[in-house]
Amino acid sequence: MAKLWVKFQRYFRRKPVRFFTLVALYLTAGSLVFLHTGFVGQPAVAENEPNPAASAPEGAELPYQDLPHLDRGFRETPESPNAVRRYGPWLKSPSSKDSPERGRLGDYGGTWSRALKGRVLREKEEERGKKAVTKAKYVGCYLDNPSRRALRGLSFFDYKKMTVFRCQDSCAERGYLYAGLEFGAECFCGHKIQGANASQAECNMECKGEKSNICGGVNRLSIYRLELAQESARRYGSAIFRGCFHRPDNLSLALPVTAMMLNMSVDKCVDFCTEKEYPLAALGGKACHCGFPNTRFRLHDQEDEQLCAQKCGGEEYESCGTANYFIVYQTQVQDNRCMDRRFLPGQSKELIALASFPGAGNTWARHLIELATGFYTGSYYFDGSLYNKGFRGERDHWRSGRTICIKTHESGQKEIEAFDAAILLIRNPYKALMAEFNRKYGGHIGFASQAHWKGKEWPEFVKNYAPWWATHTLDWLKYGKKVLVVHFEDLKQDLFTQLERMVSLLDVDVFEDRLLCVEGQKDGNFKRSGLRKLEYDPYTPEMQNTINSYIKMVDRALKVRNLTGVPDDYYPR
Repeated sequence: MAKLWVKFQRYFRRKPVRFFTLVALYLTAGSLVFLHTGFVGQPAVAENEPNPAASAPEGAELPYQDLPHLDRGFRETPESPNAVRRYGPWLKSPSSKDSPERGRLGDYGGTWSRALKGRVLREKEEERGKKAVTKAKYVGCYLDNPSRRALRGLSFFDYKKMTVFRCQDSCAERGYLYAGLEFGAECFCGHKIQGANASQAECNMECKGEKSNICGGVNRLSIYRLELAQESARRYGSAIFRGCFHRPDNLSLALPVTAMMLNMSVDKCVDFCTEKEYPLAALGGKACHCGFPNTRFRLHDQEDEQLCAQKCGGEEYESCGTANYFIVYQTQVQDNRCMDRRFLPGQSKELIALASFPGAGNTWARHLIELATGFYTGSYYFDGSLYNKGFRGERDHWRSGRTICIKTHESGQKEIEAFDAAILLIRNPYKALMAEFNRKYGGHIGFASQAHWKGKEWPEFVKNYAPWWATHTLDWLKYGKKVLVVHFEDLKQDLFTQLERMVSLLDVDVFEDRLLCVEGQKDGNFKRSGLRKLEYDPYTPEMQNTINSYIKMVDRALKVRNLTGVPDDYYPR
């Protein structure tokens, strides 16, 4: 046996390559066995499944940069190889043969778990689509421009993930009959098509979220007719009650379309005005009037609802107004008079900041300014999610001069003095801190979890951010060259007046009808649906004492400069 071992050693001393090859084969075999035992029982994941860990936000190293967040807007997940995609002339109904077992999440970790969750989210998206629309038929390519939309209803943007399925599904969920895609990233919904046909070759732009060359083109809309499922057959969704208003002096100019209805009801009038593509439905007894908010009918001077308390002919439990006092509802038709946006035609001579503490409504204010002026806003940072959702100026350098104003959270002297003027947006610190905490841990329109509120993150956050709320305002008041102070609470309560002040600083001529249009589109896609109600007050007495001292400090600084102090609801708590 010893002789055999000696011969074996001598053999590999002469042939070391063979020895190392044998060792490599041995280790490879062992690794394969280990991997096999580790993955036994795990579900197969398609090669095209997403890996959320692979994507990271750009510009994370910039100061006060928006932190990584979870997008709570429209979500698009890759389609499975077996899914039927609803586009093109050969459109079919999605398959409904999914097994309920596919929706279960295994208790696995790492990338495998994330991939499996991605699959479940995709399947939920497909199931949601089946409930909203059963079939979609491609209609054709149509001319489209901001002054005359081919589809006058809901519209939204996603310059990264837009797909045909997502556009169709979103329109179907809201009861629209048509869905259209333009520029590969913009989705429009409507109840009827307006405008002329265009060549099919002009609508061959590829979708941003999938390789499908039928997502419209520049001012060209690829339109589909939707066949709604029965549970989504509600034609126009729910209207928004605007109040009771006095009959306008020149009725035919203020509300150009009128129809007499003997069996009047809210639904009948809202449906009629929606079919006529008007955003307002005004009920005046047996007459249904349709139109836009305008200088003759502003909807600013609301009357006592008792003046409109006349029963409807077709629904005794509803009020249909009178000949002199109208009950007004806002339909689901989008007012497109303020939806066109573009970059400044020439380089701006002034750099104007839209400055705020994080969580004070900066993104919402940008949305309002873009609609009011028709020009894109810029940013001191770069947030890819905001760019993908329609803020096209987000990608421009803040000094480019192509945007109407620049978002910033900076508060240093050097950064402030780089701007020629500023709109300083101030919000109640109690609300602003909670909003920024929600954004930090839940995204722009999401919410932080209970674990974050009750963990160590919240006290640490208040300790670091509460002083910043005060110093941010004080620094801008001290170093800013020309500062217009706007309180977030005043903007919510009297949007028209405050927005008019903001636009005047931007030195842009804006028609009053456009500002009235903004009032009807004020929420946009980035307004959080109210702060989520917590079961307890997250602010301890010590936190409240500290924050109240900062509020008094800011209030004094404003009044010293002959400005309006902080609103009364800031304190006491």
